[in-house]
Amino acid sequence: MLTDWAADGFALGGLFIAAFGAATVLPFQSEIVFAGLQAQGLWPLWWLVVVASVGNTLGSVVNYGMGVWVEHYRHRRWFPASEAQLDRAQRWYARWGVWTLLLSWAPLGDAITLAAGIMRTPLWLFVALVGFAKTVRYIVFAWLAAGFIG
Repeated sequence: MLTDWAADGFALGGLFIAAFGAATVLPFQSEIVFAGLQAQGLWPLWWLVVVASVGNTLGSVVNYGMGVWVEHYRHRRWFPASEAQLDRAQRWYARWGVWTLLLSWAPLGDAITLAAGIMRTPLWLFVALVGFAKTVRYIVFAWLAAGFIG
């Protein structure tokens, strides 16, 4: 029989893994796990928000890292954008694009976080904007789920 500590670790670890995976290109859904744990009522809601937000933000950091990595190949013939296209995109992103990270929670958020790595967004700014967006998302989700759960 599992101890309470071990059961908590498995449940919250599962939430972390689901949230982490949901932020990457992997086909994960964290909302189902989050809502299930919220419905159980065994953990403070703020703790579920923290675990899910940290996992989801770190998953986005993986996308960012993939963007930094793939940018090293920009001079290769197979790279999908020309130097002129990439330079133009970098200028646009420097002016407007960093704020799109506030949409990192949305369905195209994975692409936005990957682009942030390609465009060399400072990591501290990336984590601040994405972490804020992901946390707000889970707070809103928890509030909406509470309306259904009761």
